Amino acid sequence: MTDVMAWLLDTDPALRWRVECDLLSAPPAVWQATRARVATEGFGAALLARQDSDGRWAGGAFFPGDFDFSGPEAAPGAGQPWTATTWSLNSLREWGVPGSALAGTADLLAANARWEYDDLPYWGGEVDCCINAFTLANGVWLGADVAGIAQWFLDHQLPDGGWNCEWVEGSTRSSFHSTLNVMKGLLEYEIATGGDAALRAARHAGAEYLLERRLLFGLRSGELVAPWVTRFAYPFRSFYSALNVANHLVEAAAYDGAALPDGAALPDGAALPDGAALDPRAAEAIEVVRSARQADGAWLQERRHPGRVWFEVDVAPGEPSPWLTYYGMRVLQAWDGATRP
Repeated sequence: MTDVMAWLLDTDPALRWRVECDLLSAPPAVWQATRARVATEGFGAALLARQDSDGRWAGGAFFPGDFDFSGPEAAPGAGQPWTATTWSLNSLREWGVPGSALAGTADLLAANARWEYDDLPYWGGEVDCCINAFTLANGVWLGADVAGIAQWFLDHQLPDGGWNCEWVEGSTRSSFHSTLNVMKGLLEYEIATGGDAALRAARHAGAEYLLERRLLFGLRSGELVAPWVTRFAYPFRSFYSALNVANHLVEAAAYDGAALPDGAALPDGAALPDGAALDPRAAEAIEVVRSARQADGAWLQERRHPGRVWFEVDVAPGEPSPWLTYYGMRVLQAWDGATRP
């Protein structure tokens, strides 16, 4: 590969606008024009076209309506389908589709979507931290009232500062996966609404839980928490990795470090503002990201999370991944140019 940036620009608008915005610092008119194409071209348009008339995707909230909870798709190692409403909304939001492109969806889901768990109403959330984090982010993006879910996270934060989706089964120790997903959901909510001091403190406590473990290690053992922490795959889905958490910390540092009036959001395309710092305890995780970079400047897709999809949006395992390369470059660009507290 002779020109990584040219390769990244020759991609779907869902990725290209981010490259223009975050890596090239292109003028807003440039990347905004590319972003405006996401809803009408490529991945974004294809996924929007698969929305059901009742507002859902695949006839279900977290699982498709035809999912057999005792069938082969539910077997150990089978993963899960990624086609239902929550996963489809996650993708559209992360690709930069404006909420206006889904006008009426919030109301349709309020009327027609129920969680598989206890048949609970969609915008009220359920008991799983990760599901609620996705619903918080998707709800505030689409204009649904999800303030109750934001409060739910304050009520269910564990004493060690993080969260665990298995709290309902009695777990009292936080999970890397759950904590990161909650932090991401809270940040999206804060950016959209301004948040409040309690939510910001909760998110910062989650970050402290992970940073105390240097983003990679068990607190007691000091050993790598699990092999998945150093294996990168796009889409991230709900899975923790050094790259996923490092990218979130870059976004959080940009938001927290900006001197913004009345909690206003940092605009897309803004670099880390002066004074924004990345915690030095992230250094080892950053080096994991750096060491995964290939000689040609790309990052490889290391695996795919198994399960049914509408269509593939990245390469097969072992091939250079444009998405992972974008995220890897973004993280290193921010880290190498940021201050340290």
